[in-house]
Amino acid sequence: MKQFEFALQNEHGLHARPAGLFIQTCNKFQSAVSLYKADQKYNGKSMLGILKMAASKGDVIRVEVEGTDESDAIAEIKVLIHSNFGE
Repeated sequence: MKQFEFALQNEHGLHARPAGLFIQTCNKFQSAVSLYKADQKYNGKSMLGILKMAASKGDVIRVEVEGTDESDAIAEIKVLIHSNFGE
């Protein structure tokens, strides 16, 4: 299992467009992806799960990836997050 934390920098939080990009990135891999906000767990491959998280700018989110391709998955997820989801 690999994990990391980040503070969300998107002005409008993790709304539908960046959530869609996140899911699209995660679905390239077989590994399970979970997101945690305030110790609440959310499915990182589910639009409903991510939107239910209601993440706002400044929220600290932990990404946890587990599976055979977890190293590749977490590397690509980090690239997406560091690009500010293209915004």
